[in-house]
Amino acid sequence: MSKDTSALIISVTVIPRAKKQEVIPLSETQYKVKVHDAPEKGKANKEVVRLLADYFKVNKRNVRIVKGETGRSKIVEVHQ
Repeated sequence: MSKDTSALIISVTVIPRAKKQEVIPLSETQYKVKVHDAPEKGKANKEVVRLLADYFKVNKRNVRIVKGETGRSKIVEVHQ
């Protein structure tokens, strides 16, 4: 398997239980993601991946949480 060099590494702050789901760019590499789901059993993480995939117009499998699975601050890799 070859390593894709077009990966974007971003810092994400997650706001769970938000009224409105959205991705808010703070800078080129920092984003705030608001999700409806509570941070239970990975539900919020799944929504974060889905929203970021939609935002960057890539497949969900091209978005991976590298660090921060259990916290609000995450490092996410997005393959273009």
